Amino acid sequence: MDHFKGTDDYVISPELRDSVNVSISLGRPLVVKGEPGTGKTLLAHAIARGLDKKLFIWNIKSTTKAQEGLYVYDTVKRLNDARFGDQDVSDISQYIKLGKLGEAFASKEQVVLIIDEIDKAELEFPNDLLNELDEMSFYIPETGETITAEHRPIVIITSNSEKELPDPFLRRCVFHYIEFPDQDLMEEIVRVHFPSLETKVLREALKKFYWVRRFDMLRKKPSTSELIDWLQALQIGGIPSKKITKELPFLGTLLKKKEDIDLVQNSGDTPHYSYTTSKRSRRVY
Repeated sequence: MDHFKGTDDYVISPELRDSVNVSISLGRPLVVKGEPGTGKTLLAHAIARGLDKKLFIWNIKSTTKAQEGLYVYDTVKRLNDARFGDQDVSDISQYIKLGKLGEAFASKEQVVLIIDEIDKAELEFPNDLLNELDEMSFYIPETGETITAEHRPIVIITSNSEKELPDPFLRRCVFHYIEFPDQDLMEEIVRVHFPSLETKVLREALKKFYWVRRFDMLRKKPSTSELIDWLQALQIGGIPSKKITKELPFLGTLLKKKEDIDLVQNSGDTPHYSYTTSKRSRRVY
């Protein structure tokens, strides 16, 4: 049984690592929730690299149907071939295209499959996948073929909590919530991306970043990915730590709504706290 230990470029807590390995051992999908930008999608990439497995990515949209993940029957192409082509259209299998879930099942070796942002789809979408994820197989009535996974794929499902996932679906999964990193853990995460960044610049930037996040009236709090962009902008601009202390250069890199920028710029030196600043135990990122 493969055991995920993490990778050099993805900082992971013992709790998240354990959740991943329990999911693999039980053959259950791992549902990962958390704020946008906390590394949910990157987790699947890290698992694939860490275990040296191929990664299949199924990006979910509001119009995505569960059936599309299994297979698609191209009836239009078959009709056109029948009318205008000279090939035999009786072989329906040539018009069957497997979706990402179908490809993961059909793989001759174990793969990692991410179903990314499942909460974007319609409410019934997760329940439509219950049987297939349970049985790791599905039937294609057009060809009379059943696709059964030789090796259960490692399935990572991400959600931003736009919609609640159904209880019957969650009962068949392992669940993990990624808390936002505390300042110490965030420094470790950032060092992966900027190993040579001056320590004074990094720590002053982190101090300002968490100061901004403490405003309880922000419409969109800056995430880890926005912090990475901001640090890169500071580095490119050659901004010294003293300037970061006195002001917030390139604030539009951190905040993406005018109301939030106005709130921070007009706040003086005291943010409106929305949570305690006591240090949390290190968890996931």
